[in-house]
Amino acid sequence: MGRAQTMALVAGAGTIGWVLLMLHATFLPFLGLPKYVDEVAPVLPLWCLVAFGSYSLASIGYALVTFGDCPEAHLSLMKEITEAKIDLKRRGIQMN
Repeated sequence: MGRAQTMALVAGAGTIGWVLLMLHATFLPFLGLPKYVDEVAPVLPLWCLVAFGSYSLASIGYALVTFGDCPEAHLSLMKEITEAKIDLKRRGIQMN
């Protein structure tokens, strides 16, 4: 199963679970859930969205902080820039 299918399955199961939790008095009256469930259940999607956003920002930030230097790529890029400047001067284009 691919990532998209897994994500769709988890999202679908979560949505069905949330709908059942919201409508537990109608569909599952025998559960006898505590009263705070009725107060917490409506904001669960927002909480999940905020948690996902926080996780995304944290993982991007961590990746930026731990990104390694690439001295070989720097040297290669500087060589290409020098070659491009020489080629442009040869063609008569002024560079600053």
